[in-house]
Amino acid sequence: MPGLFVTFEGVEGSGKSSRCRYLIKALQDAGSETVFTREPGGPDVSEKIRSILLNPELDVPPLTELLLYFASRAANVDRIIRPALERGAIVLCDRFSDASLAYQGWGRGLPLPAMIVANELATGGLKPDMTILMDLNPEEGFRRMNLSGRKLDRIEMEDLSFHQRVRNGYCDLAEKEPERFLVVDGLLSEEKQNSLILNEVLKRVHREG
Repeated sequence: MPGLFVTFEGVEGSGKSSRCRYLIKALQDAGSETVFTREPGGPDVSEKIRSILLNPELDVPPLTELLLYFASRAANVDRIIRPALERGAIVLCDRFSDASLAYQGWGRGLPLPAMIVANELATGGLKPDMTILMDLNPEEGFRRMNLSGRKLDRIEMEDLSFHQRVRNGYCDLAEKEPERFLVVDGLLSEEKQNSLILNEVLKRVHREG
């Protein structure tokens, strides 16, 4: 497809959403059509699923959780991501398939081979052209979230060992696909993070163009 698909990944509190917002504005200021979406979420049906998945009052079994993420993703790809890519837009997505492998695979211990097959069905084989991984020790992520004072969602409320496994999963994924992943140190200043990410994305835009 003529567009460029960029995803942001990272543990809770890593700053990925803030970096994503900065990149959206920078690309739009440069004149690029830029479409933002998120996971879980995006189209209305996926946002409804999001409200279930992140509700701290609900007890969601691991397999149910995984299948709800896939259902949300399937609608997001069909209604937002693929149409935007087909018209040549840059699509920025806050989490995508790698999040399922890290959170439900490494974090929950669900079988990775079966997850990969099911994800192919949910996405129609769509993969990001570039994935920006905001790497951060979950202990620092927890510190940042506590300082924010906001109410934590169901996933954020998991214990530290869960989030450590998630980080290990992300690191493993990045090591296996270094050509796709840009790993950004979450301890760098926001200015350095923003500059690094924007420069690398612009290189990819110019190369694809």
